[in-house]
Amino acid sequence: MNGRLRPNRLPGEFVKQSKNGCVTLRLSGQDEQASYPVCGPGTSIQGRVDLYKTEGVTSVEVQVMLIRRAPWIEGVLKLEQVAGSGTTTYKLCSYKNILWVKDRLRNSPCPNSLRFSLLLPTTFSDGEKTFPLPPSYEAHLSGLPGFRAYIHYALTALVVKPDDVPNIVKSAFLRKDDWAIVTPVLYRPRSRPPSAIPPPLVTHPLHGLNETVQWKVTTSTILANRCGQDVTVKVWNPPNVFICALRHSVSSQLHLPTTRVFCVQLPIPFYLSFHASSTTLASFRPLAPFTCPFVRKKQITRIQLMRQTTVDICNALIFGTKSDMWTVDCIGEAAFKYIGEGSDWLAYSGEVFIADHIILGGFRAGGFSVRDCLVLTVTPTDLTKSPFKEMRTVVPVQFATDRWIGDGSGLTLHGNGLEKVSDELDFVSELPCQ
Repeated sequence: MNGRLRPNRLPGEFVKQSKNGCVTLRLSGQDEQASYPVCGPGTSIQGRVDLYKTEGVTSVEVQVMLIRRAPWIEGVLKLEQVAGSGTTTYKLCSYKNILWVKDRLRNSPCPNSLRFSLLLPTTFSDGEKTFPLPPSYEAHLSGLPGFRAYIHYALTALVVKPDDVPNIVKSAFLRKDDWAIVTPVLYRPRSRPPSAIPPPLVTHPLHGLNETVQWKVTTSTILANRCGQDVTVKVWNPPNVFICALRHSVSSQLHLPTTRVFCVQLPIPFYLSFHASSTTLASFRPLAPFTCPFVRKKQITRIQLMRQTTVDICNALIFGTKSDMWTVDCIGEAAFKYIGEGSDWLAYSGEVFIADHIILGGFRAGGFSVRDCLVLTVTPTDLTKSPFKEMRTVVPVQFATDRWIGDGSGLTLHGNGLEKVSDELDFVSELPCQ
């Protein structure tokens, strides 16, 4: 086989050839086993373009753009409504580097190898606000109506020949005489949590978990069900037996690290405690978390990690209601461990295990947003007989791509701050249980 069809690959180099084998694109600082090159915010894409045939070449250029169905439309985040009239596009970035142009006077030949370096931006603007450059991402909502949203970056190397039409026309319309290489580029912003996971909480016989400033508590109330049947508890006090009807609520406390920013590669630690009178807790026990992993039983008390992807096609109000659409997916589930109880408290620890395919945290880009939250639910099997009503508590969280390190060096949390994400989570009452 011709050697030019099988180019040499150096360590840490991504290589892709044109279909005719005349042009090779080489990117340095990459995993040579990866299917696509990867880059991060504020980094430069470095490499070179090798030409095995330079006769008739008039210009060589490389360009960073965003892939759409028409691959030469540049710098666009595209949101489409299925079975609807809405389509919204946002310009993200478009950078071109002219590596060589033929000098008509000197008529010098094109070099066989041309190096380049393209610096990616860190932000983009939708005309109203400035956002961090969003990561490569795809999402869709099946059904009618539905939506498709995708952010696909690409690097293009274009060799133009011959010199019989204006350069501006050649750049807009690829002729069959031109040679081009288009490779998707995975844009992966990296970040670390601002602090390590705090030391574990300990229990106290009188009041349960000892609270610390490193763990933030979210308190909810599991209300007594006035419409359900009374649950009775027999209190043995010879010679009489007293029967007490339970009508009291239970207080639940979900303890999470104060920052609520976690590495997406690791489980999310938590503590969950319930507080009520001893008789009320006795009634609540059938609804408490089930901790034995070897017996299959539907959990009544659950903690799920939910991801909501929202697309606002029109970015407008229709009859006073926003026109956005969203899909909600469960991307993690908690496992519980019993750690102790007292006369008026019951406590568990646990971890929320994140699905393996989740590698990025939430972000917002124009009318496209991805947001994550933990959802604590207590859902009795039969509300007509349960002494307690169902309860739902939502706690927004953020994810970093990398683990925290002790010296604090390296990456910082990017994107919207957690306080901003929290303010935007007005959708959470509509999150379904799964």
